Amino acid sequence: MEEFGRIQVSETAMDSSNPQDIINSNISVINLMREEGVGDEFIHEDALMSYYLDFYVSKYTEGNFAKFVYDSRWNKELNELIEEGLALIGAEKHLELFQAQAKRVKLLSSVKIGKFLNGKFEGINPTRDLLNNNAFFELNENLTELNAAFLKNHPDFEVLPVDDMFAVLEEYLGHEIKRS
Repeated sequence: MEEFGRIQVSETAMDSSNPQDIINSNISVINLMREEGVGDEFIHEDALMSYYLDFYVSKYTEGNFAKFVYDSRWNKELNELIEEGLALIGAEKHLELFQAQAKRVKLLSSVKIGKFLNGKFEGINPTRDLLNNNAFFELNENLTELNAAFLKNHPDFEVLPVDDMFAVLEEYLGHEIKRS
């Protein structure tokens, strides 16, 4: 199998005034490909990068930086992808914050980070409180807008009606996709 060399979004998402819709459409395509057994190594790397940047934003928004660390299990590859992604979309302030936050995590002992990752997130949690940083919410850089703009301006970006998206994916996969 060769890489699916496109970043696809639906016409509906493209016509929306909400930049999150473009990101969500990309996420839907990735999720569908994964459901059909396509490994991440065959999914467009910039589409995946956008996917994981959205994961970072949603986790930070949901429960601050500690929630991202906790839910991602502080994954080295994921962190590198997010760092690359923030640089690629031009989110310099967010990149600086992410790097500063990563240093905070690195300063924790392996025992402390292990206890944090394997313990309960809620309740009294000094490690969680130490990792949180509200600066994220004060930065004058909208990651959702930057992420969507990055996708829209990508040379491999493609906008199609939903039925055509399915047709292209089915051709790539070599079989029909069950639509729910």
